Amino acid sequence: MPRAGKRRNHPTKNTVTDLSETKGPHAGDVAGRRNFFAEAMALVCGGLAILTPVAAGVWMFLDPLRRRGEAATFLPVTELKAIPDDGVPRQFAVVTDRIDAWTGFAAEPIGAVYLRREKGSDEVEALSATCPHAGCFVEIDPEEKCFRCPCHSSRFTVDGQMVAPSPSPRAMDGLACRVDKNGGVAVKWQNFYTGIAEKVAKP
Repeated sequence: MPRAGKRRNHPTKNTVTDLSETKGPHAGDVAGRRNFFAEAMALVCGGLAILTPVAAGVWMFLDPLRRRGEAATFLPVTELKAIPDDGVPRQFAVVTDRIDAWTGFAAEPIGAVYLRREKGSDEVEALSATCPHAGCFVEIDPEEKCFRCPCHSSRFTVDGQMVAPSPSPRAMDGLACRVDKNGGVAVKWQNFYTGIAEKVAKP
Protein backbone atom coordinates (compact mmCIF):
# COMPACT_ATOMS: atom_id res chain seq x y z
CA MET A 1 0.00 0.00 0.00
CA PRO A 2 1.32 3.32 -0.81
CA ARG A 3 2.29 5.41 2.07
CA ALA A 4 0.06 8.22 2.73
CA GLY A 5 1.90 11.44 2.20
CA LYS A 6 2.36 13.77 4.99
CA ARG A 7 -0.39 16.26 5.21
CA ARG A 8 0.93 19.70 4.89
CA ASN A 9 -0.65 22.26 7.05
CA HIS A 10 -1.17 25.52 5.17
CA PRO A 11 -1.49 28.57 7.31
CA THR A 12 -4.95 30.09 7.11
CA LYS A 13 -5.17 33.64 5.79
CA ASN A 14 -6.06 36.33 8.24
CA THR A 15 -9.53 37.59 7.48
CA VAL A 16 -8.43 41.14 8.37
CA THR A 17 -6.90 42.67 5.28
CA ASP A 18 -3.61 44.36 5.82
CA LEU A 19 -3.90 47.56 3.85
CA SER A 20 -0.18 47.84 3.66
CA GLU A 21 -0.14 44.73 1.52
CA THR A 22 -2.61 46.20 -0.97
CA LYS A 23 -0.48 49.20 -1.66
CA GLY A 24 1.30 48.71 -4.88
CA PRO A 25 4.82 49.74 -5.65
CA HIS A 26 3.53 53.20 -6.78
CA ALA A 27 1.64 54.00 -3.60
CA GLY A 28 4.31 56.51 -2.57
CA ASP A 29 3.99 58.30 -5.89
CA VAL A 30 0.22 58.62 -5.46
CA ALA A 31 0.60 60.07 -2.00
CA GLY A 32 3.27 62.45 -3.26
CA ARG A 33 0.99 63.68 -6.04
CA ARG A 34 -1.80 64.28 -3.55
CA ASN A 35 0.51 66.31 -1.36
CA PHE A 36 1.72 68.27 -4.38
CA PHE A 37 -1.82 69.17 -5.48
CA ALA A 38 -2.77 70.14 -1.92
CA GLU A 39 0.23 72.44 -1.64
CA ALA A 40 -0.43 73.87 -5.10
CA MET A 41 -4.03 74.71 -4.18
CA ALA A 42 -2.85 76.33 -0.98
CA LEU A 43 -0.44 78.48 -2.97
CA VAL A 44 -3.18 79.47 -5.45
CA CYS A 45 -5.58 80.43 -2.67
CA GLY A 46 -2.87 82.40 -0.92
CA GLY A 47 -1.97 84.13 -4.16
CA LEU A 48 -5.58 85.15 -4.75
CA ALA A 49 -5.81 86.51 -1.23
CA ILE A 50 -2.72 88.64 -1.81
CA LEU A 51 -3.70 89.67 -5.35
CA THR A 52 -6.76 91.68 -4.30
CA PRO A 53 -4.98 94.23 -2.06
CA VAL A 54 -2.05 94.39 -4.47
CA ALA A 55 -4.41 95.15 -7.38
CA ALA A 56 -6.12 97.81 -5.30
CA GLY A 57 -2.75 99.35 -4.50
CA VAL A 58 -1.75 99.39 -8.16
CA TRP A 59 -5.07 101.01 -9.06
CA MET A 60 -4.54 103.71 -6.43
CA PHE A 61 -1.02 104.29 -7.77
CA LEU A 62 -2.24 104.59 -11.35
CA ASP A 63 -5.29 106.70 -10.50
CA PRO A 64 -3.27 109.94 -10.10
CA LEU A 65 -1.71 109.13 -13.49
CA ARG A 66 -5.19 108.82 -14.96
CA ARG A 67 -6.22 112.13 -13.39
CA ARG A 68 -2.99 113.67 -14.67
CA GLY A 69 -4.13 113.02 -18.23
CA GLU A 70 -7.52 114.57 -17.44
CA ALA A 71 -6.15 117.59 -15.55
CA ALA A 72 -5.51 119.70 -18.66
CA THR A 73 -8.85 119.17 -20.40
CA PHE A 74 -11.28 121.89 -21.42
CA LEU A 75 -14.14 122.13 -18.94
CA PRO A 76 -17.36 124.07 -19.61
CA VAL A 77 -17.66 127.07 -17.30
CA THR A 78 -20.39 129.43 -18.49
CA GLU A 79 -22.05 131.08 -21.49
CA LEU A 80 -20.62 134.01 -23.42
CA LYS A 81 -23.69 136.11 -22.66
CA ALA A 82 -22.94 135.76 -18.92
CA ILE A 83 -19.67 137.72 -19.38
CA PRO A 84 -20.38 141.43 -19.92
CA ASP A 85 -18.11 143.06 -22.52
CA ASP A 86 -16.95 145.82 -20.20
CA GLY A 87 -13.41 144.55 -19.45
CA VAL A 88 -14.26 143.80 -15.80
CA PRO A 89 -13.30 140.27 -14.61
CA ARG A 90 -16.07 138.06 -13.24
CA GLN A 91 -15.48 135.00 -11.11
CA PHE A 92 -16.89 131.62 -12.14
CA ALA A 93 -16.63 128.25 -10.43
CA VAL A 94 -15.01 125.35 -12.30
CA VAL A 95 -17.28 122.36 -11.77
CA THR A 96 -16.81 118.79 -12.95
CA ASP A 97 -17.41 115.17 -11.96
CA ARG A 98 -14.60 113.65 -9.91
CA ILE A 99 -13.73 110.04 -9.07
CA ASP A 100 -11.68 109.33 -5.96
CA ALA A 101 -10.83 105.62 -5.59
CA TRP A 102 -14.24 103.94 -5.90
CA THR A 103 -16.29 107.00 -4.90
CA GLY A 104 -17.78 109.31 -7.49
CA PHE A 105 -18.59 112.96 -6.86
CA ALA A 106 -20.98 114.54 -9.37
CA ALA A 107 -20.73 118.24 -10.28
CA GLU A 108 -18.16 119.13 -7.62
CA PRO A 109 -16.35 122.52 -7.65
CA ILE A 110 -12.62 122.02 -8.16
CA GLY A 111 -11.53 125.66 -8.47
CA ALA A 112 -12.44 129.09 -9.79
CA VAL A 113 -11.49 131.36 -12.65
CA TYR A 114 -11.88 135.03 -13.58
CA LEU A 115 -13.23 135.66 -17.08
CA ARG A 116 -13.40 138.97 -18.91
CA ARG A 117 -13.85 140.35 -22.40
CA GLU A 118 -13.45 143.72 -24.00
CA LYS A 119 -16.14 145.85 -25.64
CA GLY A 120 -17.58 144.19 -28.74
CA SER A 121 -15.25 141.19 -28.52
CA ASP A 122 -16.22 137.55 -28.37
CA GLU A 123 -12.75 136.55 -27.17
CA VAL A 124 -12.56 135.66 -23.49
CA GLU A 125 -9.50 135.95 -21.25
CA ALA A 126 -9.23 133.50 -18.35
CA LEU A 127 -7.17 133.76 -15.17
CA SER A 128 -6.89 131.26 -12.35
CA ALA A 129 -8.37 132.64 -9.14
CA THR A 130 -5.56 131.02 -7.13
CA CYS A 131 -2.86 133.40 -5.94
CA PRO A 132 0.61 132.26 -7.14
CA HIS A 133 2.10 133.24 -3.79
CA ALA A 134 0.50 130.83 -1.30
CA GLY A 135 -2.60 129.46 -2.97
CA CYS A 136 -5.31 131.72 -1.52
CA PHE A 137 -8.20 132.91 -3.70
CA VAL A 138 -7.71 136.45 -4.98
CA GLU A 139 -10.57 138.95 -4.83
CA ILE A 140 -11.58 141.94 -6.90
CA ASP A 141 -10.94 145.29 -5.24
CA PRO A 142 -13.68 147.47 -6.78
CA GLU A 143 -12.18 150.73 -5.48
CA GLU A 144 -8.70 150.20 -6.89
CA LYS A 145 -10.02 148.16 -9.83
CA CYS A 146 -7.47 145.39 -9.36
CA PHE A 147 -7.08 141.93 -7.87
CA ARG A 148 -5.99 141.64 -4.25
CA CYS A 149 -5.05 138.56 -2.26
CA PRO A 150 -6.60 138.64 1.24
CA CYS A 151 -3.82 136.50 2.72
CA HIS A 152 -0.65 138.49 2.04
CA SER A 153 -1.86 141.55 0.07
CA SER A 154 -0.47 140.55 -3.32
CA ARG A 155 -1.98 142.82 -5.98
CA PHE A 156 -2.55 142.33 -9.70
CA THR A 157 -4.03 144.37 -12.54
CA VAL A 158 -7.31 143.27 -14.18
CA ASP A 159 -5.29 141.44 -16.83
CA GLY A 160 -3.33 139.55 -14.14
CA GLN A 161 -0.04 141.46 -14.07
CA MET A 162 1.73 142.05 -10.75
CA VAL A 163 1.44 145.41 -8.98
CA ALA A 164 4.72 146.12 -7.17
CA PRO A 165 5.58 145.73 -4.40
CA SER A 166 4.00 142.29 -4.14
CA PRO A 167 4.94 139.12 -2.26
CA SER A 168 3.75 137.03 -5.20
CA PRO A 169 6.68 135.62 -7.20
CA ARG A 170 4.83 135.94 -10.53
CA ALA A 171 1.75 137.28 -12.27
CA MET A 172 -1.61 135.52 -12.07
CA ASP A 173 -1.76 132.29 -14.03
CA GLY A 174 -3.53 132.60 -17.37
CA LEU A 175 -5.57 129.71 -18.74
CA ALA A 176 -6.47 128.75 -22.29
CA CYS A 177 -10.09 129.58 -23.06
CA ARG A 178 -12.36 128.90 -26.02
CA VAL A 179 -15.89 129.76 -27.10
CA ASP A 180 -17.86 127.23 -29.11
CA LYS A 181 -20.33 128.01 -31.90
CA ASN A 182 -23.24 127.87 -29.45
CA GLY A 183 -21.69 130.44 -27.13
CA GLY A 184 -20.43 128.02 -24.51
CA VAL A 185 -17.23 129.07 -22.74
CA ALA A 186 -14.75 126.36 -21.74
CA VAL A 187 -11.47 126.72 -19.87
CA LYS A 188 -8.45 124.45 -20.02
CA TRP A 189 -8.31 123.83 -16.29
CA GLN A 190 -4.92 123.42 -14.60
CA ASN A 191 -3.42 123.93 -11.15
CA PHE A 192 0.06 125.41 -10.82
CA TYR A 193 2.75 125.28 -8.14
CA THR A 194 2.73 128.30 -5.87
CA GLY A 195 5.66 130.18 -4.31
CA ILE A 196 7.95 129.95 -7.34
CA ALA A 197 8.63 132.42 -10.13
CA GLU A 198 8.13 129.89 -12.92
CA LYS A 199 4.65 128.86 -14.00
CA VAL A 200 4.71 125.05 -13.61
CA ALA A 201 1.55 122.95 -13.93
CA LYS A 202 0.88 120.34 -11.26
CA PRO A 203 0.47 116.73 -12.41
